[in-house]
This record gives sequence, structure tokens and C-alpha cells, in this order.
Amino acid sequence: MRETQPYAILCLVASSLLMVWTPPVLASVVTDFNHAERCKNSLYMGTPPRGYLSHALKKVCQRYEDKPRYVTLYDPQKRIPIYSAYIFKKTDGEKTVDMPWMFEPQLSSDKGSSNMEAFPQSAKMHRNFEDTQAILEDYADVVQYERVLLNPDEHQSDPEDKAATYTLTNVVPQLREFSTGPWAKHKDTLRRRLNNFCRGTAYMITGVTTSGHMIRRDNLDRVAVPEHLWTAYCCPDYDRNAPYAERYKFPAYAAFGLNDRVNNHMQELSISDLQRFLKNRMEVDKNFQIFYNDCIPDS
Repeated sequence: MRETQPYAILCLVASSLLMVWTPPVLASVVTDFNHAERCKNSLYMGTPPRGYLSHALKKVCQRYEDKPRYVTLYDPQKRIPIYSAYIFKKTDGEKTVDMPWMFEPQLSSDKGSSNMEAFPQSAKMHRNFEDTQAILEDYADVVQYERVLLNPDEHQSDPEDKAATYTLTNVVPQLREFSTGPWAKHKDTLRRRLNNFCRGTAYMITGVTTSGHMIRRDNLDRVAVPEHLWTAYCCPDYDRNAPYAERYKFPAYAAFGLNDRVNNHMQELSISDLQRFLKNRMEVDKNFQIFYNDCIPDS
């Protein structure tokens, strides 16, 4: 009897340890971003934008090939991302060609894969998850719109990070004239600026405002069309010897543009000015904040 006591004690200790320690769940639709496996590292100070009021919005840790890639706040009713937050990687701006479009399984079922997956070949299969997210058919007959990535391929360098941007949960419909004109030009301006003058990590957040206009399919409202697109970056470690014309846009700066055929120029402005602009156009509270402490490092 005495010989079995140490074994019994060991079993009890092991059992207790198992109850205390559990491995992190590899989920993509999450309750928060407070863990590296839930995309915390994509956010400045591990903190997402605060102040969004809607409880319907879904927090998505965009996972590809079992690795967290970036953050998306997704609206399953409007079937578009409200924002995507990512780390900019120094890049030559080349765009990947012929990438398959993907979807987010866990927006439809919590038993779905934690990784984004390519759309099935059969269009009938798409009906299984069309209630909570956009599907390819939503964009099939709307030639005036481009599928625009909030976390753009051109701001990533690793092939897998670039591939991970091609999910419809990272896509909004953008009028072609805006997409190929002012928006594309500003995207490249940011790439060059951050390539040249950001010395450390550049945290990016790109989002939208909406006004009620929708893409319709089969006589049903399907996908919200953004009214404005906005983008902001935070780079606390930057080149203090940069020309003043660039230096004053650090450590953080922002821009927005109207998703329109004509009046669509990009307006650059400070983070605080962008926040004031967005408070009047989004369902956010008075404490709405894009970056923790407006990207001002704690002294």
C-alpha cells in the first residue's frame, strides 16, 4: 500500500497541472486580441482601435497556414471589414498574381477551421456561408467596383503574408476610378515613405465608413459599399534626419478619401484630426481612438 502512495501522489499532481495549463486555442474569430496566437502582435502596444459601439462586429485573427497574420474587425451584416490592422513590411510593391480568393470558416461555424480557406470549386457550396460573409458571386456582376484589400498585398513581402491578404473578409468594394487613381497612388506613397524613413515596426490600420449604399444580388442587400476609406500608420522609431516634408508625418499620420468617381482625392491629416472626422461618420463613442495613446510613446 505504501509503495503505491508516491505513484498516486504523482498522478494527482500531474492531473492538477493538466487542469491548470491548457494550450492556447487556435481560433480565428476571437473574443479579444490579447495573445500572440490571437494576432496581438499586429497591433501597436497590442491594443486595437477602441470605441466601436456595435456588438454585432466580429473580431477576426486572420490566420493562414496555421500562423496569425493580421487583425480584422468584420461586420457580418454588411459583409465587409470595418478595418484591418497589420504590420507593414518593407517591400518593392510587387503584387501577387492569380491568388485564389479565400473565406473565413469560423464566421459561419465555430467548428470551422481556424485558418482561412480557399472558396470551394462548387458555387453551391458557397451558400453554406453566405449569411455571414461576402462570397464571390456578390462581386460577379458589379463591374464598376474593384475588390480592394484593406491589408494590401503590396504592403507585405513574405509570400505567405501576401497570400493571406486575399480573403474576402479583407475586401471592400471600391469604385474603379478611386481604386486605380488616388487610392493606388496613396498606397504607393505610404510604401515609399515607410520603406525610406521608418526604422522600426510600422503598424497600419485601414478602415471604412458606410452610408447605407449596398451591392444587391437576387434582389437582396448583400455587401455595403464604403462611403470613405481611411488609413493610418504608427512608427515610433523613425529617421529623425528625414527631410521636414516627411519628418513631420512621424511617428503617426493618416489620410482619407471619398469612394467616388470624381471627388476622390486623398486628404492627409493628423491622427487626431482623422479621429474627429470619423466620430461624425461612424458608430463610435467619444473615446474612439485608432492607436493606443495616439501612437505617442510613453516617456
